[in-house]
Amino acid sequence: MPEKKMPPALRFMLAARRCELQGLESLSVTCELVTRISQLVHQLQKERGYSNIYLGNQSPHYLHQLDAHSAESSLFEGQVHDCFMRMDPGQPGAADRARLFNRIAYVLHGMQELAGLRRRIRALELTPRQATQAFTRLIGGLLAVVFEAADTAVDPGITRVLVVLFNFMQGKELAGQERAAGVEGFSQGYFDSDLLQRMQQLEEGQERCFEVFAEFADDDAQALWHRVCAGETAAQLLSLRTMARRTSADARVEPSLCELWFELNTRRIDAMKQVEAHLAAGLLEHCRRSIAQAHADLDNHRTLLGRLAQMDAGSDQALLFSVHSSTLDSAPQDAIGNHLARSILDLLHEQNQRLQRVSDELKETRETLNERKLIERAKKLLMTQYQLSEDDAYTRLRQSAMERGLRLVDVAQSLLAFAARKAQDNPRSDKNPRA
Repeated sequence: MPEKKMPPALRFMLAARRCELQGLESLSVTCELVTRISQLVHQLQKERGYSNIYLGNQSPHYLHQLDAHSAESSLFEGQVHDCFMRMDPGQPGAADRARLFNRIAYVLHGMQELAGLRRRIRALELTPRQATQAFTRLIGGLLAVVFEAADTAVDPGITRVLVVLFNFMQGKELAGQERAAGVEGFSQGYFDSDLLQRMQQLEEGQERCFEVFAEFADDDAQALWHRVCAGETAAQLLSLRTMARRTSADARVEPSLCELWFELNTRRIDAMKQVEAHLAAGLLEHCRRSIAQAHADLDNHRTLLGRLAQMDAGSDQALLFSVHSSTLDSAPQDAIGNHLARSILDLLHEQNQRLQRVSDELKETRETLNERKLIERAKKLLMTQYQLSEDDAYTRLRQSAMERGLRLVDVAQSLLAFAARKAQDNPRSDKNPRA
């Protein structure tokens, strides 16, 4: 039976299933984008690392490697750009993805700046720290796209994998920043207090990201990560971290250690890429299975509902043309005319239960994303009110949490609530929130 001839209840049930399928198909484009971003981020991390060490010692050996990594990055940039162009901001439901599209706009602008950044690095117009910061901004924008993709996903299983992947990518990015900070410290022969504090923050940030990863990751991903953590490279890095903490202006180490530090961190980050690739492959496979299942469910629903409608219509037609027929001739509980009504109610009940399960799972999985949003908002508030850097704002939040014996997210929530109350009580007040 054509859908337009079905009873309205049936047509709207099928429409609901189609909406879910359209959401998944749109999400599949986003998932492919995330995997491409994963590849680009890894390549930019390599380029950032070699830019950093080249600017530090200006060796032709590192310039040759830097050129090769820049060429690789350009290839992945093109792939990510193509994925952006395949996304349709005008498609149904796009209004719910405003933050995602805004992040993409930021990244597109940053990618346009890369050519100029590369020229300035080769002209030795930037310090290692300036080059690192420029690459880090773009990588941060790309990771923000992954975060928003996780926040807008409609499938709880896919959302879970995106949360795992985002946190692992974030931890890996912090490892890349630690590599750059370590190169800076070892190159000058010691780590000053600011650099030591930065190293400590990056190490703690990695631990937080990998804790979330471990909470949600599958067994295979966790096994891969365990091998990275238990390897000889991790042990050697731990020794160099300890050495860095013992340095000072009066207790220097050989600057050549920066090359060992760089090499060990590069090995670690490359090993982490294997875990990231496993997660990205799992994301695409999960998305493919979800779409296939949604297609099968929709086909099954359409076939079943069509048959039920035909059965119901056939019973009405038989009743109309039989002069002996009467509604009293059939048992009230088993009348064929009631079959469709009972089946619709059963299907509606089943569909409502499934949607409720999806909603509950999404809420649970997104809790970690919501916590991160609160912390980011609290950091921005402190940065604005006290003219702090992002690192200093985070340090203040973390110290407040330790002093009060609270979770970081609880302190962030308390700070935001306090600021909201002050703004409501006295909109013109210039008083600063306490953290």
